[in-house]
Amino acid sequence: MDANTLLDDSTPRLTSTNAPIGGVSGARPTVTELRLSAFRTHRGATLPLGPLTIFAGASGSGKSSALQAYEALARLGAGEELDSVFPDPVGCVPERAEADRQGRRGFRIGCTVDGPAGPVQLDLAVQAEPELRVVGERLTGGGQTLLSTALRDPGRSSVQAAWHTAGAVAVTRAPLPDDRLGTALLPLRVAGKTQGQLQVLAAAEQVVVALRSVFACDPQPHRMRRPVATGEGRLSRGCDNLAAVLHRTRDECAKRHARLAAAARVGCAGTVEDLAVEELDDGTVRALLGRGQGRDATPVGRLGEGELRYLALALVLLTGPGVLAVDQAAEVPSAYQALTVLADGFDRCLDRRQARQLMALGAEMCARGHIRLVGAVADASCARGVDGVTVVDLVP
Repeated sequence: MDANTLLDDSTPRLTSTNAPIGGVSGARPTVTELRLSAFRTHRGATLPLGPLTIFAGASGSGKSSALQAYEALARLGAGEELDSVFPDPVGCVPERAEADRQGRRGFRIGCTVDGPAGPVQLDLAVQAEPELRVVGERLTGGGQTLLSTALRDPGRSSVQAAWHTAGAVAVTRAPLPDDRLGTALLPLRVAGKTQGQLQVLAAAEQVVVALRSVFACDPQPHRMRRPVATGEGRLSRGCDNLAAVLHRTRDECAKRHARLAAAARVGCAGTVEDLAVEELDDGTVRALLGRGQGRDATPVGRLGEGELRYLALALVLLTGPGVLAVDQAAEVPSAYQALTVLADGFDRCLDRRQARQLMALGAEMCARGHIRLVGAVADASCARGVDGVTVVDLVP
C-alpha cells in the first residue's frame, strides 16, 4: 500500500439535500467533511457534515461504515492505539482490493476540520495486512503540508515524520510510532518557537479537539430494563444506566428534565404526566413514567423497545458533555468545544411519529449550538423537510 496514495482533489462528491453545509460556529472546531477514500464499501466518497447530518440509503449503502470511520478517527484523535480502534482491520479493506507485490492491503480515511486555524485536512493510510500499522498520514492547512509521515523501513515499528518549521530549518524530521495518530502526538513533539511550528500546533490541536468531542450512542433496550446503581451519573454508550442519569439530572436541571418529560408524553403510549426515578431498597434506582390521576407509575422496563430507544435518544439530545460519557480535551474550555453525537440506526424500532419528533428535537438542539449530530436512518422521510437537517443520500 503506497503512503502517497492518500485522497486527492479529484475525489467525487456525493450530493446532499435540505440544509446547506456551513462553516464552524464561532471558535469551536468542528468536523465538516468525512472522506472515505477506500474504506469497507466506500471508494472515493466525500461526505459533507452540517450541524445535523443524516446518512440515508438502502441496506448495504455504507451508512454504518461511514459512522464507524468517523468514530475511528475520534478514538485515534483521543490517543488510542490502532489495534483497539480496528479490532478487525481486514474487514475495513474494500472488497476486491488487491494486494501489492509485498502482499500489503489497507484502507484510507480522512476528514476536514473547520475552526480558528481555518479548514484543516487530515488524511490517514492504514495497512491492514500483513500487519496493522500506519503507513502514511498527512495534515494540511493554509495551502501547506504541515505534517507528513511515511513508512520507510518495514522492519521498524515507526514511520518517518516531517513537519513544517519555517525557521532556520524548513522541516523537522523525526520518527513517530506506527500504531498511533501522529497528529495527536504533535503537541508533545513540537516546540512552538517559530511561526511555522505555531501553525502546525494550531492545526493539530484544532483537529484533536474536534475529534475528541464525540459521543457514539447506540441505546440497547434489553439492558435498560433493569434497575441500576447510581454511580457517577454519566450516560453510557448503550444507555443502560438511563435511570442513574435521570437520578442525577432531575434536580440539576429542572428545565431540561421538563423537556424530557414533554418528549416522553409524545413518544410513549398512554398518558404521561412525569418522568420520575424510584430508589429501591437494595440501593439501585429505576425510572418510572408517572401516569397521573391516582394511577400507578409504569417502570420503564415495561416499555417497548421503540419507547426505550426514543427516551434514551431524547435524553442524549437534551444533555451535554458533563452528562454523556465522553472525555473532551480538559485543557480547552468547554465553550470552545462542540460535542458531536454519532447515532447509528437513529430511527431503529421507532414509528414514524417518534422518529419525526426526535428529528425535530435534534434540529432544535443543534441549531442552538448545544450539540452536533450525525446519524443514520433506514427511512429518511423523518428527516426530509425538517429545517436544519442535511440528508446525505448514499448509493450501494
